Formats: sequence, structure tokens, C-alpha cells
Amino acid sequence: MPSLRPVPWLSSLLYGVVLVAGGYASIIGLGGTHLVPFAGGLAVLAVLDQVERRRYPVRTPPGSAVALLAARLALYALVAAADGSGMSRVLFLLLPFTAYFAFGRAAAIAIGVVCVGFVVVTFELTVPDWPREVEQVSDLLMFIVGLILTIAMAAVAVQEQRGRVRLEESHAKLREYAARVSELSATAERNRLARDIHDGLGHHLTAIAVLLEKAAAFGERDPGVARRALDDAQQSARRALEDVRQSVRTLRAETERFRLSSALADLTREAGDGRLNVTLDCTGDETGHDSAALLAIYRAAQEGLTNARRHAHATTVAVNVHCDPSRARLIVADDGRGFAPEREGFGLLGMRERVELAGGSVEVDTGPGTGTRLTVTIPRRTAS
Repeated sequence: MPSLRPVPWLSSLLYGVVLVAGGYASIIGLGGTHLVPFAGGLAVLAVLDQVERRRYPVRTPPGSAVALLAARLALYALVAAADGSGMSRVLFLLLPFTAYFAFGRAAAIAIGVVCVGFVVVTFELTVPDWPREVEQVSDLLMFIVGLILTIAMAAVAVQEQRGRVRLEESHAKLREYAARVSELSATAERNRLARDIHDGLGHHLTAIAVLLEKAAAFGERDPGVARRALDDAQQSARRALEDVRQSVRTLRAETERFRLSSALADLTREAGDGRLNVTLDCTGDETGHDSAALLAIYRAAQEGLTNARRHAHATTVAVNVHCDPSRARLIVADDGRGFAPEREGFGLLGMRERVELAGGSVEVDTGPGTGTRLTVTIPRRTAS
């Protein structure tokens, strides 16, 4: 619930002005001020304000607000009756001012009209033929002007408080949205790192494992083949380390521009280990394509080769890449045993996520015993 509370210093200021004016009238014998009910009524009003602010620090409930308005009206009448200076009539301005915060503008205006009527009745009872008296007519007009200014000031104060509440709510929502964005960003970064580890480091570790198995198998039968397998495993380990360093440089925004053609040449050369025949056909101009799209193409090729070697047990893989002014397309086709489309693993899922982030699409044409044809298409965007 919004905090709608009258300006606390206004009532205290008016109490002080009335007290000074009434005390002065009593000292000089003007109008016969009765000090005990006069000062006592003001003291009770001050205490009542303090009690209300402590009891209801945010907003006074409607029932209590009505009771407090009635109590203040009685006390204002008591103080006004005991005040010989006539200054106490200003206290009645506090009634519509307080009512505005508790009940709104309509209630404040209605109470203001009642206060004007009260002043008129008082003049009728105390001053015969008052409409012909300049002093009383002037007092009534000043009271009406005071009411108008008081209600206007209450309206401004209420709007300011409501605006402050809306601003605080907006700040709270912004903090909540910022926390959500931070959480989503962290999740996206974790997913990206997971894809990088699977597509990059996982590929190299797979190659190392296969080469070490080959070296162990040919260690006694053909030492030369075993030695070449160990050399290739060592090169794969170096490439794995370079991939890790590349990821770190990417995180630090220190990476150089990615070159797809040279990266694919290294990849296919590494993948062709004797048991897997890999061919590469890379055409077109990649310079006008976004680096993120080219890296997504490369990671897709990595995943296609890894799957062909580890799962499909293929003997031949053809990698074709073409970059034209409208798009970059990758096709990885193998002659392996294929798989059921519903059995896609984490690697293909990560590939789809990476390609979708680059604005592209992935198609997998496969089936048991039919080989696999992976097609990745990414529309051209501005180079980064």
C-alpha cells in the first residue's frame, strides 16, 4: 500500500502560530482568551498527531481516520471557542488537508465546504449583520482562499508521494529484471562453455584416445605406424591446449579474427588418421561473414567428424563448405551406420543451440545403416 501521510510539520507550525496569537491576545486582554482549554486543546492535538504517526506509520485506516477527524474537529472547536484572537479558525484548514490523504479529493472538498459553513454559522451567532461588516467578510474570503490553497497543496503532496512510490516500485522491478538478466547471461555463458568444451576439447581428446589405441595396437607389428600415431596424438594434445587458450582469449576479448578455411584444413588433416578418409572442399569468400557464424560452422564440422569416428564407424567423410554473399553452408556426409533421428545426443543439441544463436539452421538426414548427412546453413550478417 502506498505511503500517504500529511506533511508532518504543517500542523505543528499552525499550532505554534495559534498558540503565539492566543497567548498575545491573553496578555494584552484582547478578546478574553481562556488559557487552560486553549493551551490544553493545542497540546492534545499535538499529542494526537504524534500517536497517529507512530501507530500508523504508513497510512491511517479509513475507520481510524474518520474517528481522528471527528476528534480533531471537536478539539478545533474547543480551541477556537477559547481563543480571543480569532486566529484558531485557521486550524479548520487542517481538516480537508488531512482528509485528502485519507479519503481523496472529493472528501477533502466536501469537508472544506462544511468548514466554510461552520464559519458562516459562527458569524451568524456571534456577529449580528456580519455580511455588512468588512472584517468578517474579509475573514471569510481569506478562509476560503486558505482552503483552496490547502487542498491544492494536499493534491501536490499526494501526487509527489505516489510518484515516489511508483519510482521505488520501478527501481525494484529494474533490480529484479537486472538479476534475471544476470542469471540468464550466466546460464547462457555456462551453456556456451559447455558447447566449447564438448566441441573443441572433447574432439581433440577423442582423437588422442583413438591415436593412442592405434599406437598400442601397432606397437609391436609396425613401430613406424605406432610412432606416427604417437606424433599425431601429440599434435592433437597441442591443438587441445591451443583451443583452451583460444577460449581464454575469447573470454578476455583478445582473440584474433577466426579463419574458417585454415581451421578446417587443420581439422580434416588431423581427422584423417588412416582409418578414416576425410576430404575437404572449401569454396567461396568468407571475409564478409560474421566470425560467430564461421566459428559455429567450424564447431559443427568438428562435431560431424567426431560423430563419424566415434559413433558411426565411418570410413569416408566428405566436408564441403561454401560461403557466398547470402549465406555460409556446411555439409558433412559420412558412410557410417547412421542412427535414429530421435536419438540425438548432447553434441548435436549443443550444435543446434550454437547455430541458432548465429541465426542459422541445422538439418540431419540419417537413418540406421544409411550414413549421415549434416547440413548447416547460416545467413550472412555483417562481419565482426
